[in-house]
Amino acid sequence: MNFDLDQDHLDLADAARDFLSATASPAAARAALDDGARPQPGRAELVKSGFATITIPEHAGGGGGTVLDLAVVAEQAGRVLAGPSLVSFARAAVLLAGDTRLADLATGELSVAVVDDGGPVLDAAGADTFLALRKGSLVCGPGTVTAREPIDPTRGLGDVALGETTELVADATELWQRGERVGRTILAAEGLGAAARVLEMGVEYAKQRFAFGRAIGSYQAVKHLLVDVYVEVEQLRSLVWWAAWAADHAPDELPLASAAAKAAAATTLEHATEAVVQVHGGIGFTWEHDAHLYWRRAKVDRLLLGDDVGAYDEVARLAVAR
Repeated sequence: MNFDLDQDHLDLADAARDFLSATASPAAARAALDDGARPQPGRAELVKSGFATITIPEHAGGGGGTVLDLAVVAEQAGRVLAGPSLVSFARAAVLLAGDTRLADLATGELSVAVVDDGGPVLDAAGADTFLALRKGSLVCGPGTVTAREPIDPTRGLGDVALGETTELVADATELWQRGERVGRTILAAEGLGAAARVLEMGVEYAKQRFAFGRAIGSYQAVKHLLVDVYVEVEQLRSLVWWAAWAADHAPDELPLASAAAKAAAATTLEHATEAVVQVHGGIGFTWEHDAHLYWRRAKVDRLLLGDDVGAYDEVARLAVAR
């Protein structure tokens, strides 16, 4: 059994890396903090590229691809802190399946955010249509957004007051849960990309920075710190691919797989960012260094679609039930 990506997915990752690295970067995230610039590459460019609409069926104008395809792209988006999040596109594609609005999502005419109770809404900034679960029904409509003071401006967080809504699906609890689990999977894939990039930054610096005549990477304490992060990143990688595969082929496994990926992504990215700040020493704390941008992403993502504590609890309950 092959547990790695096939050549088609590797080619997709290369194409996504080329596009995203040319249109988004930590520098753009810093600019969003400095002067309120919009996250890059932005909704229009993500839709135009076709990457954001991979999981929308071809008959609705999308790519007709799989959740695993989108997860491969999301990993590359996480590496460069791209915004808005592919999570919003993934959830909307699930929730709007069979609805005429799906075609508008594919063309970019519809800018959607998904409203979860109990916290700010991911990608609320710039959205014109909101999906929510109300009394078991999936509803859709406009809303008024109150932007939050950004920790990570690429996430576009805001509080949403829904306007007049239209009911799309009367009994939508299971549909909503699937959308949430697919969203968790893509969020974890973005976290994987960010954590992997942070690890690379730490390793590169540990080879270049010398202390007492030796590269700091030769010291045991630094090596152990980076190796611990490496192990966590590779474990997360396995969980992300499992969750994405389950979303496409094994729906019974998706609840456990997506919860595990969500929990691991939250803790792995936070650990990775803290480690890279430590490895870089004094410069790791500076505004000019990129480390704090990834740290900001870690702090925000930890609480999106439920926190890591709740996700670990869910993993335990589901594992015992199995």
